[in-house]
Amino acid sequence: MPELGVNIDHVATLRQARKTYEPDPVWAAALAELGGADGITIHLREDRRHIQDRDLRLLRQTVTVKLNLELACNQEVLDIACEVRPDQATLVPERREEVTTEGGLDAVGHREAVARAVRQLQDAGIFVSLFLDPVLDQIELAAEIGAGAVELHTGQYSLARGQKRQDELAKLAAAGRRIRQSGMALHAGHGLNYQNVRPVAQIAEMHELNIGHSIIARAVFVGLERAVREMKQLLADGRSFG
Repeated sequence: MPELGVNIDHVATLRQARKTYEPDPVWAAALAELGGADGITIHLREDRRHIQDRDLRLLRQTVTVKLNLELACNQEVLDIACEVRPDQATLVPERREEVTTEGGLDAVGHREAVARAVRQLQDAGIFVSLFLDPVLDQIELAAEIGAGAVELHTGQYSLARGQKRQDELAKLAAAGRRIRQSGMALHAGHGLNYQNVRPVAQIAEMHELNIGHSIIARAVFVGLERAVREMKQLLADGRSFG
């Protein structure tokens, strides 16, 4: 069964809508852990639209499972990451005008910047993952520059329906095989929910899934601890695909 990383950015989004002190992402992380989360994921964006520097520092002190920090190849945020030292850093693309991350990191097109970021993070003792589309040349570059894992962008799979969804699942499974053959850990995330997560969780040797919006949305109605527990139950099916 893959590990479940719970992204709590949207808790901070709700707080920042009123520029107040609640709801607190630190409380959300504690409840997610009680629900069985294997990791807590946050994204410290350059524009600080949700998670703030203080959140990261407090979460580093309080989270008892894996703390996964998503960040762009932005020097200010890289320096903060190296100071705070989360357990894992996931390099993602970032545009100020986007509502959410819209695709995988173009590691090939920004090879030097990505390679420098990977080296800096690893020199600080942080495990590094790259958030990539299921594209062979991007995966090969991740292996070349020494990334420890690739998180496959599952957005196209999540949006697809019918046979198109099966085609996108096959792409993810093929990319997953290449990632594993390259000696990297296989992660996935983006747009996964209670209806579509199981086939991705069943991809052979899937190690980690990062899910945020769907869990937080369900938590509005049933509470965060239960929402996390229900997602964990969906991941428990041991069959594999690919």
